Amino acid sequence: MSRQLKLGAFLMATGHHVAAWRHPDVPANAGLDFAHYKRLAQVAEAAKFDTLFVADSVAAPTHDIASRMARSDHFEPLTLLSALSAVTEHIGLIATATTSYNEPYHVARKFASLDHLSGGRAGWNLVTSDNAAEAQNFGRDEHIGHAERYSRAREFHQVVTGLWDSWQDDAFLRDKASGAYYDPEKLHVLNHVGEHFKVKGPLNVARSPQGQPVIVQAGSSEAGRELAAQTAEVVFTAQTSLASAQAFYADLKGRLPKYGRSADSLKIMPGVFVVVGQTEAEAQEKYETFQQLVEPEVGVALLGRMLGNFDLSKYPLDGPLPDLPLTESGQQSRQKLLTELAGREHLTLAELGRRIAGGRGHYSVVGTPAQIADRLQEWFEQGAADGFNVLVPHLPGGLEGFANGVVPELQRRGLFRTEYEGRTLRQNLGLARPDNRFA
Repeated sequence: MSRQLKLGAFLMATGHHVAAWRHPDVPANAGLDFAHYKRLAQVAEAAKFDTLFVADSVAAPTHDIASRMARSDHFEPLTLLSALSAVTEHIGLIATATTSYNEPYHVARKFASLDHLSGGRAGWNLVTSDNAAEAQNFGRDEHIGHAERYSRAREFHQVVTGLWDSWQDDAFLRDKASGAYYDPEKLHVLNHVGEHFKVKGPLNVARSPQGQPVIVQAGSSEAGRELAAQTAEVVFTAQTSLASAQAFYADLKGRLPKYGRSADSLKIMPGVFVVVGQTEAEAQEKYETFQQLVEPEVGVALLGRMLGNFDLSKYPLDGPLPDLPLTESGQQSRQKLLTELAGREHLTLAELGRRIAGGRGHYSVVGTPAQIADRLQEWFEQGAADGFNVLVPHLPGGLEGFANGVVPELQRRGLFRTEYEGRTLRQNLGLARPDNRFA
């Protein structure tokens, strides 16, 4: 069978457009409506998406304009995905959990549990936190610096994956006749002592159906790329053009050999913001409907957050993006991307805020199913992507439009599955099941 692309449904309550909650077709309370998420999960699974992805932040926005954005109330991702595992059968379930404000044992235990609950469909999106406000919810006055965050993340990953190998696959005998519940020879105590963590183990969850949940990352800075090359199996990234996506793809794949890894062991899935219409004019009209709902101050507040937690409210809306220092608390790669976009197109602060109101710096395609499939096929076949993390402006309508229009077009071209290859996320992504390092 020819190489086929992978698709993730990036779910964000009311949708990715910052003004989506104001649209009449969108349930404004979607962030805490399980029936809404159940519908989304089943739409994505019927379309044979590889994964659902739920991002997270462990702080609510409190800036002056936050009360006009639907970003303050939503489910904790692992709780939500555990519930969705009971109403789906094949689709992968990926959740964000930060290495900055968690402990490795907690993360290892929760994702191993989700893998068991779902029959082998869990994935952990390892992030270092790009929201400085999180620090004050966890006993810190300031966010951890960029370099230290990545040092901690690397060791955090070592501990979590070590704990996932606490038990060999057949360690638990549960033999009633002999009275042997597990084979002590197949238990491995981690005894990790490092710069950031001291964790004895073992994990009190048996080795999971996938061996280990799939490791996902989204960092595109130099430190993020190196961590991904060493540890990630899926990478989400924001790229604004085919050329930049090709460069990122080649760079990241080129780093794998020094870690003894093959190109197929890492799937690169750029985010793509899509607005689907039966005609190009209809798609543009849909997009403009959302754009007209964006208040300039809301767009600029979102921009400040995406640039690295800067307050831009004191700058004139019709002026240029000010020169900002390199962010220590946010995503350095996203700051670079948006700064370059503003300079290249000579955008005012308000124009840049409006530009990112939907895709937040991701590649955007507004058009018919065939036009969107053309762009995805181009990136996939020209060394820019192994698949895509799909962002839609509003939910559920945007996802339904993609599932009912773009997916059949990709299937007609032989680029996307018509049936799942297996029951686990690893099987569907084409990723190997890892051996237990201690066995």
